[in-house]
Amino acid sequence: MMVWARLVVSFTVGLLLVMQPSDALATRTTTAADDGDYGGSGTYQGSGLQAVVWVVDQSTGKMLPAPPGHVPEDPNQYKYELVCNDDVNGSCVQDMMMCPDRGDGQTGTYVQWMVAPRAISDPAWGNWVPLNGPTCLYDEEPEDLLPAIAARILQDFQNLPIAPAILTAQPSPHTLRGAETNIFADALVQEFDVTILGQGVHLVATPIEYTYSYGDGTTLGPTPIAGGSLPQNRWGEQTRTSHVYQSTGDFAVTITTTFRGTYSVNGGPNLPVPGTGQFASPAQTLQVWRAITRNYADDCLVNSAGEGCPGMN
Repeated sequence: MMVWARLVVSFTVGLLLVMQPSDALATRTTTAADDGDYGGSGTYQGSGLQAVVWVVDQSTGKMLPAPPGHVPEDPNQYKYELVCNDDVNGSCVQDMMMCPDRGDGQTGTYVQWMVAPRAISDPAWGNWVPLNGPTCLYDEEPEDLLPAIAARILQDFQNLPIAPAILTAQPSPHTLRGAETNIFADALVQEFDVTILGQGVHLVATPIEYTYSYGDGTTLGPTPIAGGSLPQNRWGEQTRTSHVYQSTGDFAVTITTTFRGTYSVNGGPNLPVPGTGQFASPAQTLQVWRAITRNYADDCLVNSAGEGCPGMN
């Protein structure tokens, strides 16, 4: 059975509303918001973004930013919720209600405007009665959101589910004290499509550096060297990322991969993420053993019961 639900969102962008006419100029206060953790729901408050006061132009029906220094007379604050048809999986489906084409190719979205006292920071929201139900919201100028997205893109990038490098050790899980243990990383370029402030954002994460922690207090990096695999007959050779353990024991080896990102908004040009993200691989335990060398007067063909021969301790 299908039930109606609402998904809380807001934009800091010029908006055009299809609404019933009123006799007075009204002001609306909206705050920067997103859709939660990439596809969920909820109102986003903060990240240093300021509330934006919008003034309804009665002659055009457009929401316009108020002039500098404007003091709103309206004691209320406003936001909107997407009107959705909620399916059994809890995802928002809007294809049951379609707004008419505005004439320039922009299709609107049905929303329900909500109202609450402006003096309360975390109020209980109710339906805004003057609109008498859902209305159509058109995102007129999505490019106006670029500065707001740029201000928070690094945090969003660092919170992406980026897969860290796969750690491999040769030999493993056992290696020898005093021998070269080849440890290397295998990381991939990864792409993500998310929604930020109501806009479609495509992010690309590229591995650029690696920091090796060998578990015995020794580290290597950050370095752009990922290392690589050796054939088994070459295990024990020194590589640019190998390590020699000086004592026996169990050691937790980890690799932290640094990713650099780019992003594009609504299919626009690729822009650099101003910073990087670090993602650690799960620790892998290496058991470091010692090798004992002894000299014997015979071999196992001559004395099959000799020390070190098959079946003998």
